Amino acid sequence: MERTWKKTLAAGIAAVVIVVALVLAGGKLTDHTAPADQTPSSVQQTNDDHQQKDAERLQNATDPNDPSIVGETGGSDHTTSGATSGGQDQYHTDPVPEGRPEPVEPDNVEVDTDTSLTCTISNSCATILDNMELCAENKRPLVPSDGVILPATTVTFSPGESVYDVLQQVCRDYGIHMESEFTPMYNSAYIQGINNLYEFDVGNESGWMYKVNGWFPNYGCSRYQVEDGDVICWVYTCDLGADVGDNSMSG
Repeated sequence: MERTWKKTLAAGIAAVVIVVALVLAGGKLTDHTAPADQTPSSVQQTNDDHQQKDAERLQNATDPNDPSIVGETGGSDHTTSGATSGGQDQYHTDPVPEGRPEPVEPDNVEVDTDTSLTCTISNSCATILDNMELCAENKRPLVPSDGVILPATTVTFSPGESVYDVLQQVCRDYGIHMESEFTPMYNSAYIQGINNLYEFDVGNESGWMYKVNGWFPNYGCSRYQVEDGDVICWVYTCDLGADVGDNSMSG
């Protein structure tokens, strides 16, 4: 028992001696938890960059002129979007040609469900017939032999509804597939696919477009308010609109 006690005491004394020797020799114990003020300069710079970006995001999030934020919160207080100094409105829309309807922000519209008006709507992918070699092989059976998905059809709608609203209702009524996504930057739905035919299914310049009374609007379908008697055509382009009569995107 006494021998064990002496061994323990000797070991303790030896440990103290080793620690003293290390201190005298300039050695020290290492702390693997890096203090904030000892962060490597490259990492500190990266952290500073992230903080700066976060600050910019916060500034943008509270900036009423930021189109992505304004779009998500419903746009301006006016019925139509005001133009910026660059000629475009806050949703990047170029000035509308004289005599054509201005875009109307969907969140600022009250739909009159007590009143019914009529318009005509159709849906065609006839351009694919001339570009079948570009069409994804698994999509070819979806293309009607005459390219007509929905012939010109007269439907009812309520004042205040948009081209997008009418398309949604028609697709539901006739069992036609349609997929879209909302794009805050443009404050409008974007039509990705109809009848399971999607953008880029027939080349890099293919996708869906719409025209009303023969005009291809330069703003999204959620912002086009339908009027009584309007003729709406949804058409599939394989050439950025050039093959359906719209040359606005050709450069």
